[in-house]
Amino acid sequence: MSNVKVGFVGAGGMANAHISQVATIEDATIVAFCDVMEERAQTAADHYGGQYYTDAQRMLDEADIDAVYFCLPPFAHSDIERIAAAGGHHIFVEKPVSMTVDHGLEVLEAVRSTGVISGVGYQGRYQNPETALRNYMRNKTIGMVASHRWGGIAGGPDHWWRVMDKSGGMLHEQATHQIDMIRYLAGEITEVYKIDAMRINVDQANHTIPDAEVVTLQFECGAVGQITTTSSLVNGGGSMRTDFMLEGHIVVRLGWGSFEILPNNGEAIEISTEPQPGIDQAFIQAIQTGDQSLVRSSYADGLQSALVSICANQSAKESKPVSVPQVAS
Repeated sequence: MSNVKVGFVGAGGMANAHISQVATIEDATIVAFCDVMEERAQTAADHYGGQYYTDAQRMLDEADIDAVYFCLPPFAHSDIERIAAAGGHHIFVEKPVSMTVDHGLEVLEAVRSTGVISGVGYQGRYQNPETALRNYMRNKTIGMVASHRWGGIAGGPDHWWRVMDKSGGMLHEQATHQIDMIRYLAGEITEVYKIDAMRINVDQANHTIPDAEVVTLQFECGAVGQITTTSSLVNGGGSMRTDFMLEGHIVVRLGWGSFEILPNNGEAIEISTEPQPGIDQAFIQAIQTGDQSLVRSSYADGLQSALVSICANQSAKESKPVSVPQVAS
């Protein structure tokens, strides 16, 4: 396959980042856009070319498409993703890929049964520092992982993000990046136990997500960990970091695109300065070559990260630890 014909379901927000990148790839052509807001789909089509739709099924039926990007809020992921994969379309799904275990497993079954290429939007896996750190930690004993993502509230009073049934909360919708990177570097999480509260954001309109979440993690390798989130810092002061306690009595502190090793005893990790293929370029190349390994987060991998937070939210409701289904192998 020389030229990959791409369609987008969702044409706002995060979709624009992918659209602008795919449009620069020589062997890819965007041929269709779909959005529930017709004006957004039409604006994208006017700018980049192609047809526009408000119905995703109609787009799949009418447009000549090889691959489909689903750039949707968590609650908007639907059976159309399974239908696309079952119909032989390669799929790229923005994180988190699902709000429920069952929906995610149904899409995964379609991906596996047809053998289509799949990708998920965890761009941190394509950065040189994280790649170097993954190689460094590959054979090291990990004792504990401690992570946090503290910030404010996305959007205004009518935004879907602040509604638990639509976003899944801070842990599921934003800290999914921390969860995925923890898995990428430390291995699979097999059990979670979450407690949460809403004590600070009680003055925020239409706000039903917890403003404080604490999750304990059990790893397949035997390590333990925890991740905390808050959306109460609406006036600023947010931060994010993940610490890994490793053999040799050292700690690796990972931010976004950078890390340090403490104590600073002269140990250094060589970080390549060669640019890596971006997340969209890797997806298109994987389709052209039939090589799924070029994509660093397949649908199965992305679903595994989503399952951690889905099970954590279940744990909070049931007030007990919950085992995380393992699907990423």
